Amino acid sequence: MAYLEVGNGRPLVCVHGSLCDFRNWLAVLGPLSARHRVISVSLRHFFPERWDGNGGSYSLDQHIDDVIAFIEQLDAGPVDLMGHSRGGHVSFRVAQRRPDLLRKLILAEPGGEIDASLDPDYKPGPWPMADPIAAAAELITDGDIDDGLEIFLTALHVPWKRLPATTKQLLRDNATTLIGDARDVRIPFSKPDAESVRTPTLFIGGAATRGLLPKVLQALAAHVAGARTEMIAGATHAMFEQAPQRYCEIVLDFLGS
Repeated sequence: MAYLEVGNGRPLVCVHGSLCDFRNWLAVLGPLSARHRVISVSLRHFFPERWDGNGGSYSLDQHIDDVIAFIEQLDAGPVDLMGHSRGGHVSFRVAQRRPDLLRKLILAEPGGEIDASLDPDYKPGPWPMADPIAAAAELITDGDIDDGLEIFLTALHVPWKRLPATTKQLLRDNATTLIGDARDVRIPFSKPDAESVRTPTLFIGGAATRGLLPKVLQALAAHVAGARTEMIAGATHAMFEQAPQRYCEIVLDFLGS
């Protein structure tokens, strides 16, 4: 696994979300690395890998196993773990499986679904993102990268045409991972899952995020014992890029408490 490391102090391992890589956290590296040894990883098949979308080695379970192995290889004792979106889901499952590896856990709008045990109003059905991901993956497989990315981002209420050129390129660099996402099988979060997490946990969200993500965050936070929740005013899913100073204040306060 490729990774970026900067700073000294207690290790803070950072796990990116879909279509991203270790560059995902650049906006917050300055403040966080002033107090911590920040280690930002790229998950399997994300940049700088040049994956063609073939093979069965792209899965949530594989990414969970990879992050566990990565932390073990650090041989630095319990680490602080921070994940965003898909990386938040990965980090949550790491905390379930290997709490001995973690000191504190930070989940920035973890991605995934919830089941009826977490939401009494839950109605079984297809994951809302399944169709957009499948449509995007089909276009990307055919080489129509930008149109595929636009379909995916529109489903997340993110306007592709208004994104900065540097952000667009980062997404293009990881576009083929949506092919893996289209085949991936995700197990929904449950109440027993949330109650099993004993690591001190901080949930961070963008107060303006729309769709399923805020519901997932709130449902998990309500059942992870002692969890703290912070919402950043005016921010959406990429809250650490939109409000990096506020994001770092929240994270550093939690890690230092």
